[in-house]
Amino acid sequence: MSAPRRANIAAPLLKWYDRHHRSLPWRSPPGAAPMEPYRVWLSEIMLQQTTVPAVIPYFGKFLARWPSVHDLAAAPVEDVMEAWAGLGYYARARNLHKCARAVSEKLGGIFPDTVEGLLELPGIGAYTAAAIAAIAFDKPAAVMDGNIERVLARVFAVETPLPQAKPALRALAENVTPRKCPGDFAQGMMDLGATVCTPKNPDCPRCPLQTLCAAQERGIAADLPRKVAKAARPVRHTIAFLLQREDGAVLLRRRPPQGLLGGMLEVPSAPWRDTPWHNGEAVAHAPLPLDWQPVDGAAEHVFTHFALKITALHGRVATRIAAKIDGQWQQPRDAALPTVMKKMLGLLPEGGSVRSRKNPRRGQARS
Repeated sequence: MSAPRRANIAAPLLKWYDRHHRSLPWRSPPGAAPMEPYRVWLSEIMLQQTTVPAVIPYFGKFLARWPSVHDLAAAPVEDVMEAWAGLGYYARARNLHKCARAVSEKLGGIFPDTVEGLLELPGIGAYTAAAIAAIAFDKPAAVMDGNIERVLARVFAVETPLPQAKPALRALAENVTPRKCPGDFAQGMMDLGATVCTPKNPDCPRCPLQTLCAAQERGIAADLPRKVAKAARPVRHTIAFLLQREDGAVLLRRRPPQGLLGGMLEVPSAPWRDTPWHNGEAVAHAPLPLDWQPVDGAAEHVFTHFALKITALHGRVATRIAAKIDGQWQQPRDAALPTVMKKMLGLLPEGGSVRSRKNPRRGQARS
């Protein structure tokens, strides 16, 4: 089967998309006028490294609270960060707000309609710029996400492992993207990768590109795309300080605006380091000297580049003293927090009880 024949995948893909497209709140039906750029942009930022089911409720809440780019630009960045809590990759939320302000204040609320113009905005990279240009403005931009990479690697039997194969896959994407309906084509490729040409056990008999797929023809579809083995993810350790007021509210603080989880509320904790902490040494980083008590259990949270192992110490403080402590007091169930911080709060002892210990000493927890 020749490469030129395989390059003609747009027609069967668009026909399949007409019948089998996913109905999503940020999409127009196939063949209909594109959704407004604000909604396309918002959804694409949210979808970066996040699943569709996770994004849907956040998308609805953001639109209800900030129905236009001007509304989002006028919001305090802290409100945007808290509304984003739980969606992960928090630099996206900071850049989302910066981008909204740039579009609102410098561009009169109008998004650029070219890849080049979109790339000048905060938080918009090559993939997002191409996706917005194709989906919102019907420009024949070659969109490349993980689903599309997988489909192309299989259709053209690209055996070079990722990430080395990315330039070749991008060239293929540029070759197969049609001038007509490029937005539907991009979304059709995403849907095909998400529902049929899946990472494991691709459903080749249901695929509209089966007869054009070189990997299926060779019986290697499930093996592609090949990937270079990843190094083991390093592990870091911390101890969370679960400080409660008499009414059960917990102490939270806001992280610095830059860096990991920048600007988000956090549970106070010892620095995140490569070696485990002993409780006795960790209390030097506690919010105040207190009778910190060890809590049963532990938690773990996996970030992109490392895993964080968490244990906790629990303390109680009188309301009159709590008023003098730097930070915010919130009931655990009401706190809008990143997932890692929710896991820390998940270690709160039920009913405020802590593990019994021998020979307690005021101001230092058992190590």
